[in-house]
Amino acid sequence: MQVPGTLFVVATPIGNLGDFTPRAQQVLREVAAICAEDTRRSGQLLAHFGIATPLLALHEHNEDAIAQRIVARLLGGESLALVSDAGTPLVSDPGFRLVRAARAAGVKVSPVPGASALIAALSVAGLPSDRFVFEGFLPAKASARRERLQALAGEARTLIFYESSHRIVEALADMAAAFGGDRPAVLARELTKLFETVRDGSLSGLLAQVEADPDQRKGEFVLLVQGAAEDGDAKVAEGLRLYAKLKEHLPPSTAAKLAAELSGAPRKALYGAE
Repeated sequence: MQVPGTLFVVATPIGNLGDFTPRAQQVLREVAAICAEDTRRSGQLLAHFGIATPLLALHEHNEDAIAQRIVARLLGGESLALVSDAGTPLVSDPGFRLVRAARAAGVKVSPVPGASALIAALSVAGLPSDRFVFEGFLPAKASARRERLQALAGEARTLIFYESSHRIVEALADMAAAFGGDRPAVLARELTKLFETVRDGSLSGLLAQVEADPDQRKGEFVLLVQGAAEDGDAKVAEGLRLYAKLKEHLPPSTAAKLAAELSGAPRKALYGAE
């Protein structure tokens, strides 16, 4: 009876190549092939470290189609690796369907841990880290993004988002409207890279900084927002959510009055919130 191989889920650097662990390099040298989100990008990383293992393209557009073929190779005794463009695979990256298919087939799936942008950002943010929720990328469409943020306004855990350079201003503005401009937040940009910056302040303050400095609108972002307090802040968050909905159909003053009555939040905290 053929003994199945192992699918290794391997973290790669998010910027600084010194974060590529010796174990990760060894595993990638020893497996039969490496499943990569972008074979050109991963190929450059592997070439830098002298790793010549063959690459297989596995991305959101073909994962369903080739997952079973990869599982067949694993069942045939080959060990394979899965990497993403940067960081830990499956965290806002492809690979979930392959991992699920491999586990369903009885194949061992083994993590080779390393860099993760969300954990790196959380570790330096100075926000509560005992309980947090990762939301990944918000919807690109403005209406869907605002609706999602309104649903999170009362969340007490620290919120963590990924965001792109061309939507960071809009995301900060929408968060200030949904959570309140005074909500503490941290913006981590280009982590482990040459122009790494980690800024903290209120959502409104961070928005002003990013709007004023074009350099702070470049690169890859992790945005962390302190959760709503269990009592007072949660009422305000719920009031803001209601106010945003009601003012679509009512004058702002009337919408604020009703939202305050329904949520228990102070009317002055709601009226005129943008």
